[in-house]
Amino acid sequence: MFDFMNIMNKVKEAQAKMKETQAKLVHLTAEGESGGGMVKVIVNGHRKVLDMQLDETLINPDDKDMLKDLIVAATNKAFEAIEVKIKEEMKNATDGMMPNIPGMDLGNMFS
Repeated sequence: MFDFMNIMNKVKEAQAKMKETQAKLVHLTAEGESGGGMVKVIVNGHRKVLDMQLDETLINPDDKDMLKDLIVAATNKAFEAIEVKIKEEMKNATDGMMPNIPGMDLGNMFS
């Protein structure tokens, strides 16, 4: 028989675990780079830019557009990388807590 109360308790437990994991995401970081490593951007699991490193040879007032393009590319790569890490952390937080219900992805439930 379907145990609704047990499922609800498991959902509450998963929600609490995911909330706890989300708080820890501030310490999770990812780096993106462009221009062969001349531009590096580091972001955290709360989707905030933490640091940016620019090769000094790129700082040329006559070539602002290229620098902007490289910064945008590195930032986007960093955000793509952190999304993968966030999903993995959230998946690990709830692994084995809920039955496998098709179409129910708890990893995306609270992000």
